[in-house]
Order: sequence, then structure tokens, then C-alpha cells
Amino acid sequence: MQSLNLLQDIIHKLETSSVLRYVRLLVLILVTAVIGIRYDVHCFQNMSSPAAMDAAQLARNISEGKGYTTQFIRPLSVYLVKKVNGATGANDPARLKSGHPDISNAPVYPVVLAGFMHVMTFHFDAGLKGDFWSIADSKIPGGRRGSHYQPDFLIAIFNQILFVIVVVLAFFWARRLFDAAVAWLSVVLLFGTVVLWRFSVSGLSTMLLLLIFMGLLWCLTLWESEVREPKRGLAVLILLSTAAGVLTGIGGLTRYAFIPMIIPVAAFLAVFGGQRRLLCCASALVAFAVVLAPWVARNYTVSGTALGTAGYSVMESFQPGFHLERSLQPDLPHYRLMAYLGKMTSNLITVLQQDLFKMAGGWISGFFLVGLMVGFRNEGLRRLRYFVVGCIVTLAITEALTRTQATTETPEVNSENLLVLLAPAVVIYGVGLFYVLLDGMKLPFYHLRYVAITVFSLILLLPMLSVLVSEKSNPVAYPPYRPDIIQYSAHLMAPDELMMSDVPWAVAWYGDRQCVWLTLNSNAKPDDPLQWQESFFAINDTLKPIHALYLTPRTLDAHFQSEWLHGGQLGWGRFVLDLITNKGRLPEGFPLTKPYPNLFPEQLLLCDWVRW
Repeated sequence: MQSLNLLQDIIHKLETSSVLRYVRLLVLILVTAVIGIRYDVHCFQNMSSPAAMDAAQLARNISEGKGYTTQFIRPLSVYLVKKVNGATGANDPARLKSGHPDISNAPVYPVVLAGFMHVMTFHFDAGLKGDFWSIADSKIPGGRRGSHYQPDFLIAIFNQILFVIVVVLAFFWARRLFDAAVAWLSVVLLFGTVVLWRFSVSGLSTMLLLLIFMGLLWCLTLWESEVREPKRGLAVLILLSTAAGVLTGIGGLTRYAFIPMIIPVAAFLAVFGGQRRLLCCASALVAFAVVLAPWVARNYTVSGTALGTAGYSVMESFQPGFHLERSLQPDLPHYRLMAYLGKMTSNLITVLQQDLFKMAGGWISGFFLVGLMVGFRNEGLRRLRYFVVGCIVTLAITEALTRTQATTETPEVNSENLLVLLAPAVVIYGVGLFYVLLDGMKLPFYHLRYVAITVFSLILLLPMLSVLVSEKSNPVAYPPYRPDIIQYSAHLMAPDELMMSDVPWAVAWYGDRQCVWLTLNSNAKPDDPLQWQESFFAINDTLKPIHALYLTPRTLDAHFQSEWLHGGQLGWGRFVLDLITNKGRLPEGFPLTKPYPNLFPEQLLLCDWVRW
């Protein structure tokens, strides 16, 4: 009996003292480290997102002192830059010879990534020695078959560090709004959210944007608290309002689709700002504009547009298959308001039916949505929930308007998935509702609530557990990306020579060579089998010679009806078909006449002369 009492005393002291808190922290750190190592070894895959490779190659150029220039050449970018420089009579109007300026990516993530490249040692050899990085294979050009591409892996580690910081900020935010129990369970569920881990190894800017958004939530939380219970005066309110505007602007310069977030921010300040609402709202808007203005001015100077090629993403659904970005002479449409409303409505249906319930990676989103009908006693909780709902509306509309084929190719982990930014807030509010329901349950004895919490957690963590115990995934994202083959093919070219490919982002990143996207002629008829010729020779003959054509399963495995014919690629499809049926005979006058052996039919490499 005495021993039982002693055990109960020990348990009581652990629950009421700070020791339990440190034990929880230590256990959480160890479990997180084990999960991270297991996930990276078991589930890591080289980059498969074009946006991730594009940002990475841009970051490398910045880190090497080449300025904000890109190796991934979009024909639309060539058109815009040429349009501006051509008016000045420049000798290199498209700036393909002097370094093509990037007008497609927001600058913050590439710049941050460039700083990380300066700190860490990056080895850009796809056949880097070491069993983890590659294995010997005499059948592969270069002698080694790449597996884990080291720069991709290091970028994943960098984003996972950001992920941990996001979860730490979410913990303290949840503890401030709710209590320690909600905070600890929220941390567990966030670390067990599969979609966040997938984004952490994707190479996309999502984790950095999540960090910025958590900083924004903290600013608004402190601001709201100061408005409701004034303690530090007007200066602090103005400072926090300005910080919110700055963070929103930085978020917009991390991903352009984040720019509309200034709407719910300004609305929150205006609605709950009391007598100081106009001053606070103006401070945020001015700070936001000041942050964005220099970059918008730079884009306008270089391309004549505020956001470069990114500003045309709203039009992409009208011309599928990235038709607009691949057009050297685009017929830029001027659509009426109803056309944009039609795109938004059709895409918004998908967003509401699917993406809304996936924004936190599981049915915890259902708890959040149901919790909207629960009136919390804490006024700060209610106000910040209104802000989160405003963010959902804003991001859902933005996502519907800017959705392109990138979402079709990779439905969940892509740069157009904006609702995932709300995952920490959704999880925290969902867990808060769970504890409200749990406190209202009449349990036979108190400790049964721990059983309920455990069951609740396990159900939500099942997707992550199934991923960790499933078969090991192939680290090479093939088809279509083989870093070793892409790098070997690209390195047959001199550093200043131009290639053309259906995966130019991969050639730019893995091959470190300037590569233009496989062109489309927007003025040609859909059934014109020679539609590729005009734009190809327009680049080759007047702007810069194209020394190689590199095609992957992205084109060679395409469906004839849906992608070649109706997708506007019949010209290049006919080119490949003629190459097969005519036993390698190329169109008359085509400058690339030397096919690399042993790649076809999986891949095709045509060069101007035998370089191997």
C-alpha cells in the first residue's frame, strides 16, 4: 500500500512540476529526430517540381556572382525582354548571350537559398562517389548511376530546419491562445503531417512561406492583444502594424500568389483597430507597398510588366499545356471579366471539394471547420479565427485563379498549393475543438481522457506511420528526371552554348547549361505539323544558335490525342514520328543532325556535331 502511494506521489509531482515539461521536450526532440532520419533515408526523392529546380538553379547563379539571371529560358520571357530591349536597339535584345534576367520567380527564396549555398559545401556532380549518392554502373555515361543528388538533399535538410522552426513558433502560439495541452498535441500532429514532410523535401519555397506566415500570425496576435488590453502605447501598435505589412510584402516576394494576403491583413486591422484603425491600416499598407515597389520597378524595367511571366498565370488555363509560356510570339489575350470568373468558378469547385479538406493533411481540417460554429470565450481566439477564415477565402480564390497545368501534373505538392500555408493554424484550432469536446465528455474516471487523446492522435498519425513503414521509395524521380543522364548530356555543351528541351528547368539545375523550353508557335494552326519550325529558327537564326535538342519521356511518352494533338504539340510529335518512321531522317535544313546512341526511345539527344 505504501509503495502504491509512493508511485502516486511521484506521478503527481511529475504532473505538477516542470520536470514533466522537460521530459516531454526531450522525448519530442528524440522522436522528431528519428522520424526525420527515417523519412529522409526511406522516403526522400530528388526534386520533381519544375518550380523547385527553377528556384535552385537561380540560387546557384546568385551564389556564383552571376546576378539574378536564369539558365531556364521561357520563350514568353524572351518575348517580353526582347520587346523592351528591342526598342533601344540593343545588339542582344533577348539577353541570351549576356545573361537572361529572371522575370518568373519571386526573389526572396532564391536569395535565401543562395546564402545557404555559400554556407554549405554543395557538390554538383550527379555521380558523386559514395554509396548513398551513387553506385558504379559501366552502362551509364560517366560510369556512375546517381541516386541521391547531394544538392537536392541539402536543400531538403534546409527546408526541414525551417519546418522545425515553424512548429516551434506554432507551439508557442498555441500555448498563448489555448493552453499547454493543446500546444503539445498540436506539435505532435504537425510533426506527423505527411503533406508537410513532402513539402519539406520538395525544394519548393513553401516552408519559408510558412515561416513568414507564422511570423505574420504572431504580429497580429500581439497587435490584437495590445488593442484589446492597452499596455505599451500607440507606438507599439504602429510598429506591429508595420511589421505585419512588411511580412506580407516579404511573403509576396517569396511567392507572388501571397500578395493578395494584404487584403485579410488590412481588413483585420481595420475591423478590430478601434479608434486607431485607420492609422494602423495605413501603416501596414504603406510598409507593404514599400517592400514590393523596388522589385516591381525592376521587373517593369526589364520586361515591361510588374510580375514578369508570373503575371500571365491567370491566362494559362485558357491555353493549356503551358502554351503561353512556350510561345515566342504569343497572342496575348484580353479576356473579359466573365472569362476570369468562369476560370475561378470552375477551379474553386475543386478547391472547395478537395483542397479545403487536405490543407492540414487529414480530417483534422474537419474539426477546424466544425469549430467555426463554436463560440470560444477568449475574444482573441475568436478574432484570430476570423482572420484565418479570411485567409482561407483569399487563398482559395487566388489558387483558383492562378491554377495551371502544374497542379494537374503534381496535384498536392506544387507551388500553386496555397491552402497548405494554413496547416498550423488549422491543426491548432482543430485540436482546440477536440479538447473542448473532451472536457464536455462524462468519463468514468479522469485518466481515461489520456486513452481518448492517444486514440485521437493515432488515427491522425496513421498516414505518417504507413509512409514510414512502407517500401523504400526510389530516390530518382524518373520518369522524366535522371540527374546523371541530364548532367552528362548537358555537359557535352560548352558553358555558353544553348540547348532546347522539354525539361529546361532540369537541364538548367542538374546540367548547369542555358536551355530554352520546347517552343510552340501560337500563331500556327493546331493541325500544322511544321508549327515548331518558325519559333525554333527564330531563336536559332536571329537570337542565339541552339546546339542540342534534349527530349525525355515527358514528350516521348505523351498521349498522341490529348497531349500532342489537342495539347498543341503536334509539330514536335510529328518531328519524333518522322524520326522513327524515316529511320532517323531529319527535316531538311534542321541543324541538329547527330543523335546520341543508346538513349532512344526513352530519351532523345540531337546535337550539331558528334561531341561524345
